Amino acid sequence: MNSVPTFSKPLNLVLDVSQQGFRDAMAKMGAAVNIITTDGPAGRAGFAATAVCSVTDSPATLLICLNRTASVFNAVMENGVVCVNVLTAAHENLSSLFGGKTPVDERFAAAEWQEGVTGAPMLADAMVSFDCRIIESHDVGTHRVLFCAVQQIREQEADAALVYYKRAYHYLGA
Repeated sequence: MNSVPTFSKPLNLVLDVSQQGFRDAMAKMGAAVNIITTDGPAGRAGFAATAVCSVTDSPATLLICLNRTASVFNAVMENGVVCVNVLTAAHENLSSLFGGKTPVDERFAAAEWQEGVTGAPMLADAMVSFDCRIIESHDVGTHRVLFCAVQQIREQEADAALVYYKRAYHYLGA
């Protein structure tokens, strides 16, 4: 028989979390570094992101959070497709290009790309690439949460993953 836990006193909730306090706390959450790419009628675009996670394996679905003020926002939404390229330790400089103000053509010229089944660019030497169609989205605060159905997966061996922790790149190896 399942039982519902009871608490002897009310939970202490923090109702006034500052933006900086939240950012500082989130910096302690290590995350894989990804380059999210798109291509289609609105053109080619890409950005670096750590706000990516799995939703379910049946059907294979990812979640991506995208700031609605990002320069790539309109292209991603109009194209309706994305590729999540999971980076290796060798991609630190590429991540910095895609995470900054570098012009789009220069970002893509810095690496080799292949076209996924959706038309989104797949990083040729990514550890894993998830080529996806955006199937649903919801606005939350400053961001749009994208639910993406995986159409194709390509994997390769890598010595170390690129992760972001405490506002710096780190390498996670086998």
